[in-house]
Amino acid sequence: MLQSEFRSVLAANDRESFREAVVRVAERLGFTTVSAIAVVDRGRDTEFVSVGNIPSGYENVYVDVQAWRRDPVMQHLRRKSVPILWNQATYTREGAGDLWEQQAAFGFRTGIAMALHLPEGNHFVLGVDRDQPLPDDVDELTRIVAHLQLFAVHAQDAAFRVLVSAEHRPQTPNLTPRELEVLRWTMEGKTAWEVGTILGISERTAVMHLSNATHKLGCTTKHQAVVKALRLGLID
Repeated sequence: MLQSEFRSVLAANDRESFREAVVRVAERLGFTTVSAIAVVDRGRDTEFVSVGNIPSGYENVYVDVQAWRRDPVMQHLRRKSVPILWNQATYTREGAGDLWEQQAAFGFRTGIAMALHLPEGNHFVLGVDRDQPLPDDVDELTRIVAHLQLFAVHAQDAAFRVLVSAEHRPQTPNLTPRELEVLRWTMEGKTAWEVGTILGISERTAVMHLSNATHKLGCTTKHQAVVKALRLGLID
């Protein structure tokens, strides 16, 4: 469904083409606004570079650092890589209903957000929002989240390439020969048990190598790791 958008974001060679690709994906998945943020954490000097189609005036309203510290979605993204599906209840449960009211005036009533925590203090945040509830159908909602997760893996590479200065871009991860072997067999659809049998190692060791490779690649699932390794030319 979104293969053309995936190719577009990978081919982006400047900020505007990257922004256009991100906005198209959000719109095709039924969201009116989107924000993609590359974060370079250098201690006290953290760099945030974002693109999207945030409504005019919103950034001037919602830039209070104290508000960010109270925002349950932001706090989730700081600590976790799993996506968060949020709505008004997400904020009221944490005593932050006033923050939801502020952003709801700009159409931010519900959405999905996720963060990829990469090596060397780099992070990529992707959030899509709209003023209508998320789908009630579990299968449809699962499909949307899966598309966004896969797109985030593609988009984070382009984000650091076109938004961040060269000296602060993530380096290509250095995977061991065994980690690459495990990724190659995983790409072929083999389970950890099957990979262990093929390579003459235990299932537990195969899982360990796959987990290490996934972490080095800055991914959260083995499928994302395989896609990224292919894109980086680490496996074929």
